[in-house]
Amino acid sequence: MCSLMYLGEGVVVVVMTVNDSADDLTASPESSAMQNQFDDSQAVEVFSEDRFETILDSIADGVFTVDTQWRITSFNQAAERITGFSRKQAFGKLCCDIFRTEICESNCALRQTLETGTPVINKAVYIVDRQGNQLPISISTALLKDSDGQVIGGAETFRDLTLVEELRKEVTGKYTFADIISKNHRMQELFHLLPQIAECDSTILIEGESGTGKELFARAIHSLSGRSEKPFVAVNCGALPDTLLESELFGYKAGAFTDARKDKPGRFALAEGGTIFLDEIGDVSPALQIRLLRVLQEKTYEPLGAMESMRADVRVLAATNKCLADLVKAGSFRDDLYYRVNVVRLLLPPLRDRKEDIPLLIDSIIDRFNRLRGKDITGLSTETMTILLGHDYPGNIRELENIIEHAFILCPGGMIETAHLPDNLRPDPPSGGTVASTLTTLEQMERRLIEEALKQNRGNRASAAKSLGIHKSTLFRKVKSLGIELPEKDGRSTRHT
Repeated sequence: MCSLMYLGEGVVVVVMTVNDSADDLTASPESSAMQNQFDDSQAVEVFSEDRFETILDSIADGVFTVDTQWRITSFNQAAERITGFSRKQAFGKLCCDIFRTEICESNCALRQTLETGTPVINKAVYIVDRQGNQLPISISTALLKDSDGQVIGGAETFRDLTLVEELRKEVTGKYTFADIISKNHRMQELFHLLPQIAECDSTILIEGESGTGKELFARAIHSLSGRSEKPFVAVNCGALPDTLLESELFGYKAGAFTDARKDKPGRFALAEGGTIFLDEIGDVSPALQIRLLRVLQEKTYEPLGAMESMRADVRVLAATNKCLADLVKAGSFRDDLYYRVNVVRLLLPPLRDRKEDIPLLIDSIIDRFNRLRGKDITGLSTETMTILLGHDYPGNIRELENIIEHAFILCPGGMIETAHLPDNLRPDPPSGGTVASTLTTLEQMERRLIEEALKQNRGNRASAAKSLGIHKSTLFRKVKSLGIELPEKDGRSTRHT
């Protein structure tokens, strides 16, 4: 490792520290600049100011130093490239005038280091370059001392994260659509359909098990539609008895029943010009189905106790965790209402059929709970992730959220371990010296995901690779290296070794 000491009169001491650790031998320039202690294993070399500038210019990261008055005393070529200011323009200027970040006024990292002596390492911030562009960077700071150990200024290194940020946005954008996260090929197909569906004003039926995100899809359709500036009103049709649901949907007039002292607008009136989302429409009684059919056919409805009909300029989105076609066959759901509702049908796959999404969903949930609860949970241990990948999730994404929330309560910070999971997911204690979990390595987890993908796609390698988000040649290499059996056309299985 190395540290910098400015001795005055254009002389800088570079202290090289010999360390047996492989990590230290490959330390980044900013982490190297943090070492200020000497021991018998250190060698000291003195460079002229010109040679020191040559060394700084060879560093890919931006580097600048300041004196105790916060005026810039050195500025390397990488700093010129990232900020847009030349070395000549930067020399003698206050660092906040050149290195403009959102923390300069209130939480300056270099000031913090000069006041406490504690370095800041890899802090993510944004700067504004000379052209006025906002750039993401990471910064690290260190003290500058003279030969007597007196602090004479500070040094800051910074790295341009623009490419990293663009790659992160590209990956996130690829797997995210209007707060819905998935890399599953069936979900990706739905993502491509949503803009086209949103443009029309037809009724949409969203089918899927409880917890699969039906309301998220409904909100996405509304936000992409021409009605996005108007209200989105959600009603859970299965949560209210028929009499209450009717007044909730259509409202009532004063005097319609006891205690109805004034008019109350229903959900259709509140959603005027926008979208109404009828969740669990399969639970609506046949009597109320007739009134809903009239709204869809004639775009009119009557509040309870009203003498005149009201127009309804509302787009209807419906959802159910049941198969409406089966309900029609059983006679519990009107076929004419079914055909009015089922203009366009979206079928959301359960989480057990899109397990490649579980790590993405977990990262998103952890990030959200960290912000809400002010915690610093970094992720899941390998064994914990293995357990969650092997679970079938009858409650789907809602159940996964509950599991992570439970873990947040028990986990003080760092990694979520198996001990932080709900009781029904914790592995049984080992008996007779055997390991309870059958999947204990990343290789086994990968094998399980590939086998699940091949099973879901009936052995179609191209479709399985697409669902996993990898190229089919990559899948073939992994199948071969893991010795996974592939079904042949005649129905037999072949093991690749």
